[in-house]
Amino acid sequence: MNTIYSALTTPLQQARTRVDVFQEIFLVFLALGTIVGIVVVAYTLYNAYKYRDTGETDSDVNLPSVGELPTGGKGGKKLFLSFGISAIIVISLVVWTYSMLLYVEDPGQQQEEELNVEVTGQNFAWFFEYENGIQSTATLRVPADERVWLDVTSGDVWHAFGIPDQRVKADAIPGEYDRTWFEAEEAGQTHEIKCYELCGEFHTSMTGSVQVMEPEAFDEWMNSQLTMSYTVQDGNESPVTEGYELTVDHQERDFEQTYSADQFDENGTIEITELDYGGAYNVTLTSTDDQFESTTKEIDMTGPVSETFTVDVGNTTESDTNGNQTGTNDGGGN
Repeated sequence: MNTIYSALTTPLQQARTRVDVFQEIFLVFLALGTIVGIVVVAYTLYNAYKYRDTGETDSDVNLPSVGELPTGGKGGKKLFLSFGISAIIVISLVVWTYSMLLYVEDPGQQQEEELNVEVTGQNFAWFFEYENGIQSTATLRVPADERVWLDVTSGDVWHAFGIPDQRVKADAIPGEYDRTWFEAEEAGQTHEIKCYELCGEFHTSMTGSVQVMEPEAFDEWMNSQLTMSYTVQDGNESPVTEGYELTVDHQERDFEQTYSADQFDENGTIEITELDYGGAYNVTLTSTDDQFESTTKEIDMTGPVSETFTVDVGNTTESDTNGNQTGTNDGGGN
């Protein structure tokens, strides 16, 4: 009974998870249904015993004759009272349940510190893109005890994104976004992601996972995704450690930083970790002593970036310089 009372009196806007809401609804209906069932069965057994056939013949003096309305029963007051109480209980449950479901649909405005992820279903896989441009496939990493907002869409046909353990389900429709949310409470747990819309031959394999992390561990993982590593070497794959500078410029955001050759290590490598956003970058290697032509690469950063600039020291033809560029973008953190 304490659980029922707590569920009925908990303020709707108090921070809680979708799991809590649906569990409270289930427990309240289970408890009330059990109570009603016990009362009905007990009353039925009571009347069955009270009016059982004892084999004795009662006087028929007070029995109504044919065509005569029976008297007694206090004019049907018991019947109307039972109907009235039942109606009050049912209407109250409907109103309470509806208010709880309204909270699930709209728990309030998204706070600035809350995580927002775009979810795209395509080619029987789930793709996740965080607000800062970092992307992953199949695995959604989230911090524990923090609300996560999802904008769900599709890149091909209709899908339905679902996390059954978190009571999450949202339509994934091409060209549209279905907004939903959840809050996972226990770090270290993994929750399965499923597609709930028959979408093709490999529908049953369209799965993924939610990895719940401690907030500090999540921040460390995210910082590891926002890392660029650049190496400068010559045609013999020997490190070049002087005579150049590297400029990193975000194409859409206000970020531009230049790094001199003395900031690279003895292997001609620099690791850049002060980035806040992924996305499109222009990365330019410029010679400060005219040993080679300036070289610019366009980087679409969706995860850790590792690139190598191979320069022909003393050769200033742009085609040779560009032709010797190699590198990889390890984006996604999958």
